[in-house]
Amino acid sequence: MDGFLPGARGTFMLDLVVCAMALVIPIQMWSIKQARAGKWQLHRTIQISTSLILLVALIAFEVDIRINGWRHLAEPSAHYESLVFPALYVHLFFAISTPFIWGYTLIKALKQFGNPVTPNDYLSAHRKRGKLSFLFLCLTTLTGWIFYYLAFVA
Repeated sequence: MDGFLPGARGTFMLDLVVCAMALVIPIQMWSIKQARAGKWQLHRTIQISTSLILLVALIAFEVDIRINGWRHLAEPSAHYESLVFPALYVHLFFAISTPFIWGYTLIKALKQFGNPVTPNDYLSAHRKRGKLSFLFLCLTTLTGWIFYYLAFVA
């Protein structure tokens, strides 16, 4: 299925993921702000919801890539022979690591804080893991956009 971003050669799912990540980062920033304001239950709900939505999107994206492929869409790129694959490998490092880091952070938080959320001694460790999760999510997004540009726009 053809994509919807003008001037790009991506599939619908590629374009959707590129756009969705532009929304995920601000949602995560807002969620972190809620936690800092003591609205831990809201933060928990946002994190669980975002995780589930991203998991479904990731599965749909992977199915789309397996069915439709992507290389034939990237071959017209001026950077196909030089930068596309290095950019992909850097992106994949973050894209594969992020769900594991985020998932670990989420699962530990669900176990440690309970429901309703009750802050405790685990809070300091959670903040560190949360910052790492957010950093990897940002790097996944940034490297994904770079790869998308090099492969499907340039």
